[in-house]
Amino acid sequence: MSVSSRIDEQKSQVTITIDGRFDFAQHKAFRDAYRDIDPKRMRFVVDLSATSYLDSSALGMLLLLRDFAGGESANVVIIGCGEDVRRVLKIANFEKLFQLE
Repeated sequence: MSVSSRIDEQKSQVTITIDGRFDFAQHKAFRDAYRDIDPKRMRFVVDLSATSYLDSSALGMLLLLRDFAGGESANVVIIGCGEDVRRVLKIANFEKLFQLE
């Protein structure tokens, strides 16, 4: 269970990868992955390809990232969702708030 981030200055992109369970235990690490980034300059990509589980606190963390990145005009993309993770995101109507790839 870990959260890591990678900044690609050339693409103006921050990729946050969640490995394992995405729940409240990852709150601080997830927040630390983006809090010092200028949201006006960067696109945020949340890679859930290695995520086995997410709960309501994870959904809340994604919403906090969206707010940080500009709310309605945020450039946040969620990629690599497995079947179970995608089902949770769809039940929560996150496809209306985020671009899911």
